[in-house]
Amino acid sequence: MIELHDISMAYGSGSHRRVVCEGLSVVFDGSADVGILGANGSGKSTLLRILAGMQMPDRGHVVRRGRVSFPLAYSGGFHPNLTARENVRFVARLYGADLEGVVRYVREFSEIGAHFDEPIHTYSNNMRARVTFATSIAIEFDIYLVDEVTSVGDLAFKRKCLAALAERRRHASLIMGSQSAGNVSRFCQVGAILEDGRLYPFPTMAEAVRVYQDCIALTDA
Repeated sequence: MIELHDISMAYGSGSHRRVVCEGLSVVFDGSADVGILGANGSGKSTLLRILAGMQMPDRGHVVRRGRVSFPLAYSGGFHPNLTARENVRFVARLYGADLEGVVRYVREFSEIGAHFDEPIHTYSNNMRARVTFATSIAIEFDIYLVDEVTSVGDLAFKRKCLAALAERRRHASLIMGSQSAGNVSRFCQVGAILEDGRLYPFPTMAEAVRVYQDCIALTDA
């Protein structure tokens, strides 16, 4: 379970101030997979980092019960001068997971070959995303945070990632942020729309998708 209590977050100041969250109070109780839809730049990634505890809000506090993942494919917590192996071992140790088991899983899942023992800063964005996604999916969490999983790798690798997510959600719940309705509709039962710092909840993912697509159509008209 994750509880947000009066969470506010903004970037910049004056005329350049951009509100990401404004007084958000919501409970993700883990009873259903939640899809958060929002346009590019609406703040979905920031919200997921706040849920994970990787970014502090300007105001309010977060209560977490259970093991919450860092956002899948998020590489901000990886040290660029360390190899993938060294980073993965550090993360596994941090979460009390089996070091060698996690290393073996990530090395095989990421499919980056000998690059696994080279510094992260030498990687392409795609390679970093592969390693960080594999690391988060290798560790058992109660809630997995997913940020635009379709940005990871080529089509075959994306399918592999989606299959791994489907396996994990048998014993955990997901909170998935996306600007595309496709994957959230596949995985999530409950929906919400993040817009202008506000989170608008819907009882079903289908209803959230319908309203979101209607908003896009009005914007494009």
